[in-house]
Formats: sequence, C-alpha cells, structure tokens
Amino acid sequence: MTLLLKLITHNSQLITLKVDWKLFVARRIYRSHEGEKEVSRPAVLIATWGIAIGLAVMIVAVAVVVGFKHEVRDKVVGIGSDVTITNFDAQKSYETIPVEASDSLMGVLQGLEGVKHVQRYSTKPGMIMTDDNFLGMVLKGVSQEYDWTFLKKHLQEGEIPMFSDTASTNRTLVSRTIANKLHLALGDKLYTYYIEGDNVRARRLEVAGIYQTNFSMYDDLFLLADLYTVNRLNAWQKDQVSGIEVEVTDYARLEEVKERIRIEVDMLKDRYGSTYYTQTVEESNPQIFAWLGLLDMNVWVILILMTGVAGFTMISGLLIIILERTNMIGVLKALGADNLSIRKVFLSFSVFLIGKGMLWGNVIGLVFVGVQSAFRLFKLDPATYYVDSVPVEFNVWWWVLLNVCTLLVSVLMLVGPSYLITRIHPAKSIRFE
Repeated sequence: MTLLLKLITHNSQLITLKVDWKLFVARRIYRSHEGEKEVSRPAVLIATWGIAIGLAVMIVAVAVVVGFKHEVRDKVVGIGSDVTITNFDAQKSYETIPVEASDSLMGVLQGLEGVKHVQRYSTKPGMIMTDDNFLGMVLKGVSQEYDWTFLKKHLQEGEIPMFSDTASTNRTLVSRTIANKLHLALGDKLYTYYIEGDNVRARRLEVAGIYQTNFSMYDDLFLLADLYTVNRLNAWQKDQVSGIEVEVTDYARLEEVKERIRIEVDMLKDRYGSTYYTQTVEESNPQIFAWLGLLDMNVWVILILMTGVAGFTMISGLLIIILERTNMIGVLKALGADNLSIRKVFLSFSVFLIGKGMLWGNVIGLVFVGVQSAFRLFKLDPATYYVDSVPVEFNVWWWVLLNVCTLLVSVLMLVGPSYLITRIHPAKSIRFE
C-alpha cells in the first residue's frame, strides 16, 4: 500500500512523492506531540533513556576494561619484557643461576621473525642501609642496549645514567617508594650490602634518578645499575647474565614468537653447562593475567544486564503505545492493512525511539571517556590497582559493534510483543477509548 503525498513548496508548486505508508505512519506517530499528558509520553521517555543509559554504561565499561587491561599489561611488559630466557635450573628467586649471552646467540634472537628488541640483565639481592634505616632490595644490572622507553615515561626526577657492561658508573635509579622509605634525594649516596657465603660485600651508589611505576612488586624492590657492577658482585664471567629479555613486534603473536625462540634455544646447553628456558610474560606472571582475564567476565555481565534493562524498557513502552493506539490499529485494519504491515509500523516507530536513545547514549558515553582520558578525574589506589586513575581506551571497532548489537538486540526483543496487534479486532477497537 502506498500513499500519494502532496507537499506545497515555498513557490506553491505541487510535488507528488511516493512514500511507503508504513514508514510514513511511524514517522507521524513519532513526530506527533499529541498526547503529551497521556500514559504513553512518560513510557516513551523511560524507554528512550533506558536505551541511552544502557548504551552509555556499556561504552564506558568496555573503554575502562580495555584501557585497564592494556595499561596493566604494558606495565608488566615494560618492567620485564614479552619473553624472558633464563636458566632452566633457576628457581623463582632473585639469587639467579647464570646463562651465557654470547654475541652469536643475541644475533640469532634478534634475527628471528617477530622479534623487535633483545637485551640482557642480571640481578643481585641485597640490602640498603642508612644511618637510621635499612631495606631489602634487588639490584638489577642492565647495559647499553637496554630499552629505556618505559622508564623514561615514569622517571620523576633526575636522569638515566649511561649504564654499561664494561665499566662501573656507581650510579643507580631508585623508585619513589624506596626513596620515601629511606628519605633519599637526588645525589645522595647509599650503601648497599650483599651476602656471599660467609662474606659481606658492599657497594656505594649515587642516586641519579627517581622513578615511579605504581607497580608495587617492582617499586618496592628494584634498583637499576650497570650490568658490569652486578656481574662482578655475582662473580660471573663477562658473557654470563641472569637472563635475556625479548620484546616482540606484535603482542597478539606472542605465543608464535615464543615457539620460534624455544626451537632455537630451549634445552640447549651453553659452554658453562647451563640449559636455557623460555617463558612468556603471561607464564611468569600468571596471577596478574588471570586477574585481568576475570575482567572480561565482568564486562559480559554488564553488557547482558544493560542490554536486558534497555530491551525490557522498550518492550513496556511499545506495549503501552500499542494499547493507546488501539483505535488507530482498528481503523488501519478496517482500511485493509494486514497484521504484518501494522506491526512494521510500530517496529519502525520503535527504531526511531531506539535511535534517539542510542544518540544520547553515545554522547554521554563518549563525553565521559574523553573527559576521563584528558583530565583523569576518577582516581584509584595504585597499591591495589597498579594505576593511579581509571584508565580508558576508545576502540572504534568495539564502539561500532556495541551500537550495532544494541540496535539489533533491542529490535529483536520487540518482535514478540508486537504480536499483540494480531489480537486486536477492528469492530471492537474502533470503539475503543
């Protein structure tokens, strides 16, 4: 069925348009301001804002969880690396057993597909003592090839020394946590002590810089110094280290790159008799990544609940609209309209309401994400969450998927209630008040 509409233009000319009558009637119902004092008006507002609030909450929830997971993951990777190669016999202790990191091995690793960067490190547990306090710590030695990108972002004071594997600088980077506990400032001298059997070895280091990652597992323990100093404290050869850190070009291919590395080095023995062992950052920090994995379940719960709330508010709104338009439905049936056509009228009207609600939901959600990203208004306890404010990350594909799914699910939930129209009989409904 079609309607021929005559529109009078500004120059009084008549233009005839062929318009689908179902869409025309749906638009007239949507744009009509009649009945503002009727029951349907508040029902429509509730349904529209139910969609808006539900979609806004979903956008914010996804942005927060994605941002939180990426920020925490990037901190764990930045502190260590994507893949770590250590001694197979080494226990989970900072008193490590060395492996050989020869130039040939480093070259082989750097040449593997998917490998972005390779660097060596050594660790030595010890103690810091001041005039009025002491603290356990781990001295981590790095050399000239170390990637400082992560720590430069979190450096609060001072500078990063030029650490080397051939000479000692006697300078160190300390965390803000350690500096506060021991009342250290830039340029201060601190005395560190290391136990070797029955002997105690001492090193005096100068504070060159202070960093803060808000990652307590790292900030509470680690001082950074040159690889040369740590290897001498461990009494190791020049080519021996605690481990080799490997950064991958694409984190999504982490397992693939790990297998390539394992094929090359795992179960091989170096010239000192040590066996190599490869671990990914997820394998070496299972508790953190298991915790991050649980956040996905929270997001799905929020998405299902918000979709359900939005859908049921739309259902109640549609039912009220149908009951209030019973007389109109009877007239349409008397004029020859079938049930399917009339149902399409009300479903089209519902799509208009859903679209309006989604528009406001996107505005609210995206404004929140933008404001939080720019100003970090909502804070968190870094000791618990590893970040000092709620992180957000906008992903256009997630945003498009949320909008499409919200529209489809909301419309599909209205298909069943629209069958109420088939129960309305013209003879009775035309007299309906």
